[in-house]
Amino acid sequence: MINTLNTLNTNDFSRDVGLRLRAIREAHGYSQRELAKRAGVTNGFISQLEAAKINTSLSALKRVLDGIPIGLSEFFAYEPERQEQVFFGVDELTEIGKGNISYRQVGNSLFGHELQMLYEVYEAGADTGRVMLSHEGEEAGIVIEGRLEVTVGEQRKVLGPGDAYLFKSSIPHRFKALRNGRCVVVSACTPPTF
Repeated sequence: MINTLNTLNTNDFSRDVGLRLRAIREAHGYSQRELAKRAGVTNGFISQLEAAKINTSLSALKRVLDGIPIGLSEFFAYEPERQEQVFFGVDELTEIGKGNISYRQVGNSLFGHELQMLYEVYEAGADTGRVMLSHEGEEAGIVIEGRLEVTVGEQRKVLGPGDAYLFKSSIPHRFKALRNGRCVVVSACTPPTF
């Protein structure tokens, strides 16, 4: 799976590293911010690494793992238990968003799962940022409440309640709630990349 010993650059491997890091971090009771401080890296680096949005060298990964502390061999041997819970109450959804966008995920750990399901709430005017998102996989969503501007590549459309989207996530994309009210979306992506 590794193309070189120095760079982890296959999408599946990056996703595995991200999910594994998140599971180990949570098992040790560290927030992303706390682990970043302990490892001497930025909070954004930990966030992007866990979301498989960046490739990293083994030396950079080792530096992060030193903040736990855990060695590379123990890290790659770690097999978190797959979550077997089937039903989730509204208070059991895991908040993984921040700021003006709430992303409430079905299930705590997605290690070993192929699908990620989110209940998204965008405050009026909230967006995913100027930089377009891009990652492997597919995603789909249905607007439940409000209006959401969705940009996928060169296409842009404002969606309202009942409208939906489906696209390859490798196409640069962006989401933005209109300024006149909040927007609620139920979405799914595969593989889990958030």
